[in-house]
Amino acid sequence: MGSEQGSGQDPQVQEVGINHLHNPFIFLFPSFHSMFWRLLDTDLAPPSYTAACDEAIVKARQKKLVPDTLHLYRRDRPTISLGYFERVDDTVNLEAAERRGVQLIRRFSGGSAIYTDPDQIIYAAVMRRELLPEDPNEIYEIICSALIRAMDKLGLDAEFKPVNDVLINGRKVSGSAQKIEKDVVIQHGTVIVDCDFDMMFDVLRTEGKKVRSREGMTSISKELGRKVLMDEVKTALVQGFEETLCVSIRKGSLTHYEERCIEQLVENKYGTDKYTRLR
Repeated sequence: MGSEQGSGQDPQVQEVGINHLHNPFIFLFPSFHSMFWRLLDTDLAPPSYTAACDEAIVKARQKKLVPDTLHLYRRDRPTISLGYFERVDDTVNLEAAERRGVQLIRRFSGGSAIYTDPDQIIYAAVMRRELLPEDPNEIYEIICSALIRAMDKLGLDAEFKPVNDVLINGRKVSGSAQKIEKDVVIQHGTVIVDCDFDMMFDVLRTEGKKVRSREGMTSISKELGRKVLMDEVKTALVQGFEETLCVSIRKGSLTHYEERCIEQLVENKYGTDKYTRLR
């Protein structure tokens, strides 16, 4: 997730063969077949709300109050999302972030800091643990293959780079983070529809870190050579998840439990400097 991993082609890059097999994972996970998922599209929302919403969905799934869920959203302002274990001073150029009006948020999953803005779609897949492989890296590959299928529908040839990146022409267009909470897995990540990469690399500290350069990043709009509508990408993402996991995704809404949980999490956790500046 964000700007980690090396740039350019890499021996680890492997193409997920979606063009050669209708669904490369159906034989491994036939129990996905005919399942129904809920689609939540909260679109533009404050950073604290989006982080709280992802955690609330996980809590609701643990209580079996909701089905497996695909949550799509955009942050309504430029934001740096910190991995749970990261130190702010090691990760963020605070002077640049303040000058440019970039907000900080700390998510409850690990991984590296990312820069997001309204031109990026963030996905969160919340799933039962029992239907997934034990190895988290295999889960990354499964979910990233859904993103690759979505790119294919947009006319782009994407590939998977372990552990958690999706590349187009050797440049990163998506990165993900993952958290396993007992019997529930959440994997969430960016889909860069467009992006101000100059701002991204101005506000993120990259000294001494294995991060991509501006040249190692790309966007869907850049690769297609045109402005891409958000709804176009969202439709492709839903179809990519449906076809990869052999599920039917139906539009739904937040439960009262989730709404209350979000309010509490924003008030007591994600909306506080104490949690954001935890480290």
